[in-house]
Amino acid sequence: MNRLILADNQAIFRAGAARVLALEDDMRIVAQCEDVAKLFSAVDSFRNATVMVSTSLCPDFAALVSHTQPLGSHAILVTENTEQLAENVVHLFDGVVRRNILGADLVDCVRRVSSGQRYVQHTNVTTMHTADSVGTRVRDRLTPKEMQIVSLIVQGCKNKEIASQLGTKEQVIKNYLRGIYDKTGVSDRLELALFTIHHRVLAEAAAKAGNLLQMRSA
Repeated sequence: MNRLILADNQAIFRAGAARVLALEDDMRIVAQCEDVAKLFSAVDSFRNATVMVSTSLCPDFAALVSHTQPLGSHAILVTENTEQLAENVVHLFDGVVRRNILGADLVDCVRRVSSGQRYVQHTNVTTMHTADSVGTRVRDRLTPKEMQIVSLIVQGCKNKEIASQLGTKEQVIKNYLRGIYDKTGVSDRLELALFTIHHRVLAEAAAKAGNLLQMRSA
């Protein structure tokens, strides 16, 4: 059973989405939220759920994703029909759809996201052409070894796995992570992963480091 949390400050859309999704035998609406406080409360109450939240509710996107992921939940962002999104926002979510999405497509999106897949309507995604000074600065401060560790963190690897891949001890990885946290301004591995994904230039550097590491170990 796919448990769904609908978060939108437009009651009509919530009602319409609930009506479409509730008709499916494998879906159950467990909460409808009209504000951010109720959204976070529902996320805490219903683990392993699929959260559908609108941009009009104006949550802190990074905070929402960092809150849902540890609870085993997935997040779908609902945008206004003409709204444009930056790629760094899109990468945070498991799904991105517009308000005018057809009912059948919405059901398909929820099923895909609930099963661990991604569903993105690319027509409302724009590329960020502005310089990412923060991402660039952090990228330039990280050493090649630290960038490899960042890459493995983004992939979800634990310290023991990272140590094994880099041919070192787990305590050494912990020491590296403390330095990485200082340079990026984050406090834990989840924040590090989200920070990396949020800054495209850093994400690209981490991906490149990860590819090089795979080639060397092959």
